[in-house]
Amino acid sequence: MVECLRKSVGQDPFFGEEITHFLYFINHKYVESCPAVLESSFLNVNVADMHMMVSRPEQWVKPMAAAGANQYTFHLEATTNPGNLIKEIRESGMKVGLAIKPGTTVEELAPWANQIDMALVMTVEPGFGGQKFMEDMMPKVSWLRSQFPSLDIEVDGGVGPDTIHKCAEAGANMIVSGSAVIGSDDPRSVIALLRTVVAEAIQKRSLDR
Repeated sequence: MVECLRKSVGQDPFFGEEITHFLYFINHKYVESCPAVLESSFLNVNVADMHMMVSRPEQWVKPMAAAGANQYTFHLEATTNPGNLIKEIRESGMKVGLAIKPGTTVEELAPWANQIDMALVMTVEPGFGGQKFMEDMMPKVSWLRSQFPSLDIEVDGGVGPDTIHKCAEAGANMIVSGSAVIGSDDPRSVIALLRTVVAEAIQKRSLDR
């Protein structure tokens, strides 16, 4: 995955120091074969955030930490004990991300917001790329930003040049963009646009305070 993107955009470190590399896993059999592969892939990225779309996220914390992941993002819907999982992730030396699907209310995430590093609001149903951006998820982002001003808030799903302004204005400061980047004739310009829009929105919020 990393190598594929590098072929498209070249080897220069244009991402910047804060870039996060996202890997998605759905099939448990696939996950079992991943740590050794990921260890070599992580050599090509600055920060590796594991977005674990699996039913038992607890069992992959230690393998991903051993492989070199920097952040472990799990779905609130996939565990019955978020508190214990957050603790285990921290003890493994990784930052904590907590994701919610479109059908999960932001209030269900709120009790854990002060214990995590990042909240991920899915703007499509998890499972496959190329879906249409769900604008009605933006109130979740706005609410999180108003309640937890210093929390990293990420959006994932259908985000690209046509939808980035809505995400940034709502308060998202971390962006996952797959199809819009990979499918572009000029991935560099798309990434630059996404970063610029987010940076401008952050600056505007700071001036408005």
